[in-house]
Amino acid sequence: MKDPWSFENEAYRQGFTRVAGVDEAGRGPLAGPVVSAAVVLPFGCRLPGVDDSKKLTPKKRDALFETIYDKATGIGIGIIDPVEIDRINILQAALLSMLVAVENLMPSPDFLLIDGPFGINYTLPQNPLKHGDSLSISIAAASIVAKVTRDRIMERYDQEFPDFGFARHKGYGTKAHREAISQVGPCPIHRFSFRGVQDSPLENA
Repeated sequence: MKDPWSFENEAYRQGFTRVAGVDEAGRGPLAGPVVSAAVVLPFGCRLPGVDDSKKLTPKKRDALFETIYDKATGIGIGIIDPVEIDRINILQAALLSMLVAVENLMPSPDFLLIDGPFGINYTLPQNPLKHGDSLSISIAAASIVAKVTRDRIMERYDQEFPDFGFARHKGYGTKAHREAISQVGPCPIHRFSFRGVQDSPLENA
């Protein structure tokens, strides 16, 4: 990350004081919720190793998750379940989860840095950034919090629905996951609007 504070600093120069990075995890899986985090970091906070969560090992993400919670001045989480994902589609569900994360952030931010090309339906000034989790330390921190939070949710679901291996693949469409769906049919946390679930032989029986 070239200058991890460049977008935050630009917002500070414009007079904003509580800049939140916002990111989501879980748009691609066949099962489970989409989870977003909104994170406000204290000005100039040092977080060595923080980067796009996809570039980090699970062990490193877990360690940074604890550090971020220790140092952040505010963290909000937004979770949208598979029923709502099927109802409004995954893009709208991801944006809604970001909105919920921001609404759950206390004290409220005054500026948003959002990962991706889309803003959210919120009254605050905001800057959507493509690949923002590789450009902004606040968004990178949010990506780690969202990813670890979702992974832990899927690990709990693994105990409730042990046929699918959710603790291993976190709901993504691996070969083993698809084979399990074909053999036993989808479970209540599957996204029935997703290809790979809706075309399951047992779903269509």
